[in-house]
Amino acid sequence: MNKIALVTGANRGIGFAVAEGLLKEGITVIVTSRKEKDGKVAVERLSTFGDVIYHQLDVTDVSSIKSVFDFIKTKYGKLDILINNAGINYDTWQNVQNADLDEVRKTLETNTIGPWQTIQILLPILKKSQAARIVNVSSGSGSLSSQTGNTPGYSLSKLGLNGITLQFANSLRSQGILVNSVCPGWVRTDMGGSGATRSPEKGAETIIWASLLDSNGPTGKFLRDKRIIEW
Repeated sequence: MNKIALVTGANRGIGFAVAEGLLKEGITVIVTSRKEKDGKVAVERLSTFGDVIYHQLDVTDVSSIKSVFDFIKTKYGKLDILINNAGINYDTWQNVQNADLDEVRKTLETNTIGPWQTIQILLPILKKSQAARIVNVSSGSGSLSSQTGNTPGYSLSKLGLNGITLQFANSLRSQGILVNSVCPGWVRTDMGGSGATRSPEKGAETIIWASLLDSNGPTGKFLRDKRIIEW
């Protein structure tokens, strides 16, 4: 059976580019999005590249994640690659002193708790793979040295995501499951803006690479441009 990958937030931007790249590697890709309409449009566009299927997924909704788990378990019996790409809220309008903490909670729920509970729920079928890989799409804003007091919700959510990467990597190391965080760089997406220096395809490169690492590859690392960077 082909490798099976799930990409969260794959209807546009980096997630879409990751799905396209994995399809070109001959991998079956489950494209997910919060809004079904958006995801199905993406699947139509991606279908020319390979075996792609759509499933609705809201990473903040446990019942939604469980629905995806049931679908994959029934149809494929395993999951080889999980790309936690869904993310929100680059909060440039606030800083740590004046932050709307309700807004911060919302950001943490999607960017930090969402990937955490997605991994937890999907772990039984990831363990059915002979070489499961988990890639958390992070940001340079999530490094310790980037905690300047600006974009507090987004930066702290990605700092937390990096911590989750380390925790799962160390917990799953003995089972051969590699878990890494990837900073895609400044990418031209709805969040990154039109002035960003990288295309979605360029941003996707290291995410795809990390999802295809062999057994000797890194785990529990923060990666950019296929290199280890500092947390």
